[in-house]
Amino acid sequence: MALEVAVKAAVGAPNVLGDCPFSQRVLLTLEEKKLTYKLHLIDLSNKPQWFLEVNPAGKVPVIQIDGKWVSDSDVIVGILEEKYPEPPLATPPEFAFVGSNIFGSFVSFLKSKDPNDGTEQALVAELNALDEHLKAHGPYVAGEKVTAVDLSLAPKLYHLVVALGHFKKWNIPENLAHIHNYIKLLFSRESFEKTKAAKEYVIAGWAPKVNA
Repeated sequence: MALEVAVKAAVGAPNVLGDCPFSQRVLLTLEEKKLTYKLHLIDLSNKPQWFLEVNPAGKVPVIQIDGKWVSDSDVIVGILEEKYPEPPLATPPEFAFVGSNIFGSFVSFLKSKDPNDGTEQALVAELNALDEHLKAHGPYVAGEKVTAVDLSLAPKLYHLVVALGHFKKWNIPENLAHIHNYIKLLFSRESFEKTKAAKEYVIAGWAPKVNA
């Protein structure tokens, strides 16, 4: 039975892959494991009836494995790792939470209307910590091979680069060379090219939150 996965469709373009970083994380995992799957694009402003029947919470991503629909990207990635152990993507436990505060810091800075509220400094501190980690352990978080933590960070870093560049004309500081190298490595992977949302849809996805 082929795997089926439901992910966010693009805002205003229901037939195009959308900008949800958690959906992309699941797709990256499927691609890196070379698994065949059927993709359902869900227009979150007009959710289809079948989707709400199998998934009453209405959240994406969800995946059908062994006839059951499972939600939550953490849970999905864990199940895929267990069921399809090759190639192994599990991150060593000591590295599993590297970079885990970057996304929250990015969102706070993106939504911030006050340049002196410390949100930019908080984000830079998180990026500095990741840069130091990559300097010691890189090029990926756990060394030479891509693992689950990288596939979780890649979409979030993509959102950070696109959204902050667009809404705040802000770029990751040049001196964080290890992060710049890391981003190049991640974004050039075939799995990433295949599963990323177009920049305009990332911008469209964030616009209501920035302008709120």
